Amino acid sequence: MSCVGKAAGLRPAGEGLSYKMVEDELALLDKNINEFWNKFKSNVSDTSCQMVGLRDTYKDINKALTEKLSVKLKEEERMVQMYQEYQNQICRQNKLIEEKKDNLLKLVVEVNGKKQELEALTTKIQDLKEEYASKKETISTAKKASEESLQRLQKSVDLYKDRLGLEIRKIYGDKLQFIFTNIDPKHLDSPFMFCLHLNEARDYEVSDSAPHLECLAEFEENLRKTKNFSAFLANVRKAFSTMVHN
Repeated sequence: MSCVGKAAGLRPAGEGLSYKMVEDELALLDKNINEFWNKFKSNVSDTSCQMVGLRDTYKDINKALTEKLSVKLKEEERMVQMYQEYQNQICRQNKLIEEKKDNLLKLVVEVNGKKQELEALTTKIQDLKEEYASKKETISTAKKASEESLQRLQKSVDLYKDRLGLEIRKIYGDKLQFIFTNIDPKHLDSPFMFCLHLNEARDYEVSDSAPHLECLAEFEENLRKTKNFSAFLANVRKAFSTMVHN
């Protein structure tokens, strides 16, 4: 083959077959590349759609979870508030219980104090009753003795009146007033008097003498010692008589 034939692109039959095969391979490769690219784009498009779907699903799930979480948080906040309020109620109840306990203790102390006062008052009342009964008995005994003494004196009234010109009167304060007459010769009706009574010790006490006798206290002391009432009256009359004649 000449050089001109080679330059014009003429190849031998064997070389033409090889070139054809290369072109076929290149065409197949290009086809494969196109198919791969189309599949890649399709896959990318499908993946993008899937990603968008996943993103939307994620948003929906996230929104639902957020809403549930918000509801849960609100419920928990409400539970916390309820728990806090419950705790506050318990604190208030405990405070009221402590106050009532303190008031109860104070009331118990007060009741015990009143009980002791009542016991002391009951004891005092019992003592006063016993003292009253004792005094009542003493007074009754004294009254009885006084009545007996008055009775004895009353029996002597007429005798004293006739012989000594003596009149005996019962006046205020359970006293006896002794009035002598026929002492002053110039004035026989002129009274000379004194008062007599029994004190709580059952002793004679003489008072209110008119005219006043200095020796009356001495006569009283002798009467307490001797219990001789007749001698006492005689001494008093004699003292009045001596006063008149002096």
